[in-house]
Amino acid sequence: MEKDNLCKHIAIIMDGNGRWAKKRSMPRTYGHKKGAENVVNITRAMKDSGVEFLTLYAFSTENWQRSEEEVNALMNLLNEYLDKEFKEIMDNDVRIIFIGERDMLDKNIQKKMAYIEKESNNNTSLTLCVALSYGSRQEIVNTVKNIAKNVKEGAIGIEDISIDLINKNLYTRDIPDPDILIRTSGEQRISNYLLWQLAYTELFFTKTYWPDFGKDELLDIIQQFNNRERRYGKN
Repeated sequence: MEKDNLCKHIAIIMDGNGRWAKKRSMPRTYGHKKGAENVVNITRAMKDSGVEFLTLYAFSTENWQRSEEEVNALMNLLNEYLDKEFKEIMDNDVRIIFIGERDMLDKNIQKKMAYIEKESNNNTSLTLCVALSYGSRQEIVNTVKNIAKNVKEGAIGIEDISIDLINKNLYTRDIPDPDILIRTSGEQRISNYLLWQLAYTELFFTKTYWPDFGKDELLDIIQQFNNRERRYGKN
């Protein structure tokens, strides 16, 4: 596919790892491992297709409510991924940033995240934004608190509050809103993901489980997007 597609930013809810594993009589952790491996494949495909920003919903604030065994397995997988894929990130000129409630994560993971962000900051081929320990409602609450604090301190007035100001206080302040949202596994929910940013995003839901979601299906979705007319409520 040529790199002149109209889509610059794709957000994905990577759903279905556990069900994918269950269908194969394997533990949920096996599905999460295969899902993590697919992140590499899809990141390459995004870069090749000309997409400039990719945001992945890796772990939500609600996911902390899962069993201790599964949460620990996911955190161990994350730790391993940050070590294993760092060279791949650098070799492919990918910039990586993380959004979410970092203080809920292990200190060692936080250090690795900060290091990867710093080292990859000058990469330009693709920006990979990983939503980790992320919840959109909490993001919006934190944004409101920051703005209220500035009003209280006299740095801004109430009349200065605008859509642009809110955008500048979100975790995603440095990246554009998604053009496309993809959710795998057949579920058709947003699940507390980028609620503000998805205001005019085109939504695509596929029954494919995340470990099986590949380049061909991705390119088909991008082509469908390119054929849609986005009017933003104008007519």
